[in-house]
Amino acid sequence: MELFRNTNFDFLAKKWAFIIASLVLTAAGLISLAVKGGPMYGIDFKGGTVVKVRFSGPPPVDAIRTAIGKRVAGEVTVQNFESESNEVAIGTELKDEKQSDQNRRAILETLEATFGQAGDTKLDFNNAGQQGLAARLRDPLARNGVQLSDTQVDQLAADLLKFKNTPPRSGLISSFDQLNGVPGVNAAVINTLKQECSLAPFSVREVEIVGPKVGADLRRQAVLATLAALAGMLVYIAFRFEWIYGVAAVVAVFHDTIITIGIFSLFNREITMTVIAALLTLVGYSMNDTIVIFDRIRENLRVSRREPLEDVINRSVNQTLSRTVMTSGLTFLTVIALFLFGGPVLHGFSFALVVGILIGTYSSVFVASPIVLFWHNWADGRKKTAVVVPAIKPGAAKEKPALRKDSARAAK
Repeated sequence: MELFRNTNFDFLAKKWAFIIASLVLTAAGLISLAVKGGPMYGIDFKGGTVVKVRFSGPPPVDAIRTAIGKRVAGEVTVQNFESESNEVAIGTELKDEKQSDQNRRAILETLEATFGQAGDTKLDFNNAGQQGLAARLRDPLARNGVQLSDTQVDQLAADLLKFKNTPPRSGLISSFDQLNGVPGVNAAVINTLKQECSLAPFSVREVEIVGPKVGADLRRQAVLATLAALAGMLVYIAFRFEWIYGVAAVVAVFHDTIITIGIFSLFNREITMTVIAALLTLVGYSMNDTIVIFDRIRENLRVSRREPLEDVINRSVNQTLSRTVMTSGLTFLTVIALFLFGGPVLHGFSFALVVGILIGTYSSVFVASPIVLFWHNWADGRKKTAVVVPAIKPGAAKEKPALRKDSARAAK
């Protein structure tokens, strides 16, 4: 299937506009990284405690940051996860392994004291665990005439929490009457829950703790993985084509990666493990697109040896245009869908791919191909200026007339 047939666009005529745009984006990203002291690493790489909390209404971000900042030393970040789900991610720095549990308890206690029902002896149902809920309900259920064995009470607690954690509730209910649809729940069970439990306006969805040593190791391994992938691709392309093709492809991939990281810095987005996975995906995707164009250039050079290289490159890009648009376009639509509807877990991953596909597609045409063209033009220019002058011995020109004179005298 071909979307375009017999196109004859002069892509290389527009190379300088894209090269200048790349230089501007690269400079802006590097300046942003320098001003901010490097990439903004996520919990995976810098170490720390992150507590993801869902509120019943719009999260009071400033109040959360102020309250937790009074209890926890160091930087405290509060980031909206997704406006529709009223979720926030509360992050704290972690410079000591022993500090991890302290930060976690401080965050949970502060949330309970600030937004929960402080001083209430009832169990918070929205943040209760299965064992705690079962232990709290066992005797009160018996007093209210609900005769259940220990196993049945444990199962009831599991069913209640499963119902609470299922979308659209997602860990948060506002009334115990919402539990009427759970198997085994009747009016007596609802009354017992109202007597023994309370409902905080928030629910802790996830607690993530990464030590600083583990974060540093992950950061180092991510850098090594990216460099190893680039080195392997350089060797492969240099072996399959010429070394300049390998250099051009790796420079283009470096270009894509640096601009993507720079855009993350400009938009204050964190670099996490999922983002590194997206960058490695981008490396392979961009490299594959570049190899397809280089392969067509090599085929056309075999047929048209005397044709100018610029014309060969333009024709090769035009011949692969349909393939580039179809693969890049369909992939772009997929990652746009992930970005819009994938939720907070995939947001960083999909954002990196959205940026990377746009940058990587044009870099194959307007960065990698011009590098090959510039090199060959420079190499051809050197060959033309290299003039071979035959060596002449000093005095050789004078010896020949002398020989002629001696020959004339001998003839006389």
